[in-house]
Amino acid sequence: MSYVNFVKKYKLEIAMVLPLLLYILGFTVYPIIQTITLSFQDQYTKAFTLANYKEIIGKTEFKNAFFNTIALTFISLTLEMTAGLVIALILKRNFRGKGLLRSLMLVPMGVPTLVSGVAMTYIFGLYGYFNALLQKLHIIEMPIDWASGGFKTLLMVSVADMWKVTPMVILLLLAGLESIPDEVYEASNIDGATTWQTFRYVTLPLLKPSITMALILRAIDAFRIFELVLVLAGRATPVISTFAYDEYNNYANAYTSAAASTILLLIIAVFIVSYLKIAGTKEER
Repeated sequence: MSYVNFVKKYKLEIAMVLPLLLYILGFTVYPIIQTITLSFQDQYTKAFTLANYKEIIGKTEFKNAFFNTIALTFISLTLEMTAGLVIALILKRNFRGKGLLRSLMLVPMGVPTLVSGVAMTYIFGLYGYFNALLQKLHIIEMPIDWASGGFKTLLMVSVADMWKVTPMVILLLLAGLESIPDEVYEASNIDGATTWQTFRYVTLPLLKPSITMALILRAIDAFRIFELVLVLAGRATPVISTFAYDEYNNYANAYTSAAASTILLLIIAVFIVSYLKIAGTKEER
């Protein structure tokens, strides 16, 4: 089939796909290529150089941002995947009010990230509800400054992020659970499998595609988290995305900002490829 005949035959399909393709090329692919190119250019001569990477890697702020990004992603993914799986398993069961609970579960997804971040300041603020609860339970004597930096700040941001995005994880895992045939569980019961054995050897293997999809989507968002960190922690706990923003906004250096963004892109790509490779190897075994 010639090119002309192909276009004539599928002209409607091409017309429908073309706007999306142009959008992706113009607002995703081209900016990424431009950013990567910029990261390897000298600020003054535009010649090829690694100076931008050497400059940011030598900064303590970038090292802290790199560590915080990795730690925050690990904590967030652990909390979100665990909570999402538990809630999805609960919502899979039949009980009164199941439909209402499923609807309420989606509410956090409709709340803008900035709004959810501001709402979380009322909970984790110095005189917020969480400190008040801990004091009433006599767990602490003085209020904890959750935004002062360190592990407690990473945990605070992770919990805030979990509240906002766990519904998406629940939806993906719940869809996977609903696709598992009831006959599989019936066969498991006939074989005398316990609840734990059924979950480990039946549910989890069949749920693996949904877990992979949820993990990859959430990892991409967790690595590039931006608004929540700025709202809840400010500059006390930098991540790579806020570091790149500061390089451009505060120091007017688009080249080091592009280098930081490229490193973040590389981290995301390495994580996804590594996970898919490890998951594929286990599946073959």
